[in-house]
Amino acid sequence: MGDSMAQRLIEQVGGRHPELPETTAGTVRLDLHDGGSTEHWYLTIDDQNVQVTRSTDDADMVVHASRAVFDRLAAGSPRLVAALLRNDINVQGDVRLLLTLRRLFPGPSGARRPRQADGGTRPGTGTETR
Repeated sequence: MGDSMAQRLIEQVGGRHPELPETTAGTVRLDLHDGGSTEHWYLTIDDQNVQVTRSTDDADMVVHASRAVFDRLAAGSPRLVAALLRNDINVQGDVRLLLTLRRLFPGPSGARRPRQADGGTRPGTGTETR
C-alpha cells in the first residue's frame, strides 16, 4: 500500500493536540482495506496526546473502510460523520471516540474554524480568537 495516509497519521495526527478535551482517553484502530490486504493503525489518545503505532490489538473503537475513503478523509473530504452516515466507514465500539477522531482530521480545504474567521480579538468581548 502507498504511504499517503501513513504519512498524515505520523506527521499530523501523532503528538500533542491542545484542542482535545483533557478528559478524552481511549484507543482507536483504523483498518484500511485495499484489495485483499488490510493495513492497521492504532491510535492511543490520552491527556491531549495522540500516539500512533501499527497494531492489530483490540481497541475501544475500530473503524473499517477502504484505503481510498481514508485517503479522502485525510485530505478533508468527506467528513467522518458524513462518511459514517453514507456507510463509507463502519464503526465498532465506543462511537464517542469518532467525535474525537474527527478533530484530528482536517476540515474541507478552505474552511475556517469559527474562532479564526475574524483573525483576532472580538470587539467588545475581550476574548481572543485563534
